[in-house]
Amino acid sequence: MSELTDVRYPFTAIVGMDDLRLGLLLNAVSPAVGGVLVRGEKGTAKSTMVRALAGLLPSIATVAGCRFACDPASPDPQCPDGPHSDRGTAERPAFLVELPVGVTEDRVVGSLDLERALAEGVKAYEPGLLAKAHRGVLYIDEVNLLQDHLVDLLLDAAAMGRSYVEREGVSVRHAARFLLVGTMNPEEGELRPQLLDRFGLTVEIAATRDADERAEVVRRRLAYDADPAAFATSWAGEELALAERIGAARELLPTVELSDLALRQITAVCAAFEVDGLRADIVMARTAVALAAWAERTDVLEEDVRTAARLALPHRRRRNPFDAPGLDQEQLDRTLAEHQEPQEPEDNGEGPDDDGPGGGPGGGGSPAPSEPDGPAASDSSAESSAEGSTETPAPPQQRPGPGRESSPVASEHPYRTRLFKVDGTGRGAQGRRSAAETDAGHTVRARRPQGRLARLHLSATLRAAAPHQVARGRAGRALVLRRDDLREQVRRGRESNLVLFVVDASGSMAARQRMTAVKGAVLSLLMDAYQRRDKIGMVTFRGSGAELALPPTSSVEVGAARLEQLPTGGRTPLEAGLLRAHEVLRVERLRDPDRRALLVVVTDGRATGARDAVARSHRAAGLLAGQGVAAVVLDCESGPVRLGLARELAAHLNGDAVSLDELRAEGVASLVRETRTTMMRKAA
Repeated sequence: MSELTDVRYPFTAIVGMDDLRLGLLLNAVSPAVGGVLVRGEKGTAKSTMVRALAGLLPSIATVAGCRFACDPASPDPQCPDGPHSDRGTAERPAFLVELPVGVTEDRVVGSLDLERALAEGVKAYEPGLLAKAHRGVLYIDEVNLLQDHLVDLLLDAAAMGRSYVEREGVSVRHAARFLLVGTMNPEEGELRPQLLDRFGLTVEIAATRDADERAEVVRRRLAYDADPAAFATSWAGEELALAERIGAARELLPTVELSDLALRQITAVCAAFEVDGLRADIVMARTAVALAAWAERTDVLEEDVRTAARLALPHRRRRNPFDAPGLDQEQLDRTLAEHQEPQEPEDNGEGPDDDGPGGGPGGGGSPAPSEPDGPAASDSSAESSAEGSTETPAPPQQRPGPGRESSPVASEHPYRTRLFKVDGTGRGAQGRRSAAETDAGHTVRARRPQGRLARLHLSATLRAAAPHQVARGRAGRALVLRRDDLREQVRRGRESNLVLFVVDASGSMAARQRMTAVKGAVLSLLMDAYQRRDKIGMVTFRGSGAELALPPTSSVEVGAARLEQLPTGGRTPLEAGLLRAHEVLRVERLRDPDRRALLVVVTDGRATGARDAVARSHRAAGLLAGQGVAAVVLDCESGPVRLGLARELAAHLNGDAVSLDELRAEGVASLVRETRTTMMRKAA
């Protein structure tokens, strides 16, 4: 029932989620903050709160009849609906424009007006969602699932504040400044760093574990579903008061002073956390000013800087995909303390306060021992020792948060994977690995419809019809179209795959700490799958058989946890591992025929258990190759004498073989390049 109503859930009726509430309100006060990215598990009312914000935004004045929401005080000279002289003024609410994950490129930037082109022969531009979002809010639910070519369009508009349209004979430029708000579930993959940096603030949310709060959430939601209008009316007073406070903060905003001390604290914090570029400093400054205005103050305090850092920096600091977001509070406290305004002594005379511990000559000027030398440091050292001597402790800002542990193999070797993909063109779910024909990809060509026409390719259709207009007796300027003229778009994008790991956990792999290196390499491949939105699965073999250690899933974090708990020892039943992988892939093809698989076999190629164990494993590999399964063999053989069995296995799989040394070399080279680039940026 609630899905069919136009009555929004009231912003003030949402229970908890203080950080998200604050982040959205700060953007309402100062759109220059740059939007907010909401990260959290499913079912936490992320979308509900964002949509509720639209009812609190002040209305905007626009040029009457302008489809691009031009400001009458400073209209866009390049507006396609211009010129705007003597057209009057209209007032309307600021729009909340939702960008669906499966949206097409022409819907985002606009395209040729089909109706006028076909009926009148007029080439006219139909605005897209970027034009509609100008001076409003552009909301993207599941923003991390957005196709890369659409991300490129958003990056251009966010960077320049304008949208450039060059397509189908249309050349248009128009303003596109909007508040960018996105929601995402981190389990489904991360954002590209370029788009991630465009969000001013980020907020991590999770469902409350307090029973009373959860009960209140359910109570209010049921009341809203029963009668949305009555529920909204009951909260109308709180909504009005909040909207008035937003308006007052907007008026106060230009009078807020950012002192040199506050600015030094902001830049010191950004430098301490080693964020890239200077956008973080600017966003923190704007956020701190907005916080002061929201608190009805005209000066920025240290508490504003602290809160701004908590909201603006977590997504900009460097961390591994499996590390928990957030800031190290101890480091933040130390940095702010180091850049406080010096305190002048109130009285230089002797008195009761000058005696006792810390007073008198040689005592008053000595600072108290810093916190890292106290009990907290001992606890930290004990925790580090408990994790094992092979792990290199991460810097404070990169340590995982509560409830999530970083993998001890993550820092063992700097592995970086090359892009392994499935050859050919698929039709699977949208992703970032292999080439595919997808509904949301970019148009690469036109073809005759195969069945029902789904996506009209206008320019190709017009070209097909043009030579026949005289013979068809074209009347006036209208084109005469027939079914044979219709052409549909063929779009090319990328798909996600099922990456199935087949891991040798036998005794030979555990010898000489080889498994530590193997886990590091597999973890790097898991990170790659995480970023490309793949499903993953894991088959392990040792002893007398093979088992499905991880059924195919989208939660790569579960795969990393299973990898850490992987037992080793016993014989090497390579044939059993390959046959079990064949069965897993057969079942998955029945469940999702369009999702193609990439098999990653992690082994040294040895096989035991029978005299012809190696030959039998080659026959099992041939069975997989006959099914057309794309495969990569991660060669784990080490030492001065190598048999090359893993590469023989790769040949029988019709796949590639990559050694651990190759991955490590690529990782080191990439790490050197990143370090050199960082040093050059700092030197500049």
